[in-house]
Amino acid sequence: MILRIPTSVMAAFSRFFLALGLLLCVVGPASAQDREVPYWASINTEELNMRVGPSMEYRIEWVYRREGLPVKVVRVVDRWRLIEDSEGTTGWVSSNLLSLRRCAVVIGEGLAAIREVPSSSGKLKWNAEPGVIGQLGDCEAGWCAIDIAGRTGWIEQDRIWGAGDP
Repeated sequence: MILRIPTSVMAAFSRFFLALGLLLCVVGPASAQDREVPYWASINTEELNMRVGPSMEYRIEWVYRREGLPVKVVRVVDRWRLIEDSEGTTGWVSSNLLSLRRCAVVIGEGLAAIREVPSSSGKLKWNAEPGVIGQLGDCEAGWCAIDIAGRTGWIEQDRIWGAGDP
């Protein structure tokens, strides 16, 4: 038995699926860019060129060599992101070299205490120097969970950059 479908029905199905495919092609990539700025990101490569404008045609202003370094994305233009680092330096980077993985960098003067629990009276596990980068966990009551090279603990939120609202 052969199933015969009128050509007018086939044409309607064909137009419908073509329109659906085009819609998915447009909406899919656009939704990936719908993230509201500012937002936190981190460097996802061993070397990242920061440019003075949003294109490969612009000169390189700065080269980062710190994978995991947190940055604040403050503007989006096509596949380019205007970022700001913990020292206030801004410039443009390619979006494919950033990750949404939340990281933080230790800031301030002197060593930062990493504690067993989120409290200044919690047992001291170790100290971290300014500039150390770790993967950020949840934050509560002024303390953030942090994982630095597999060592976990809690750090005061005001001793890290990359936590809280961007």
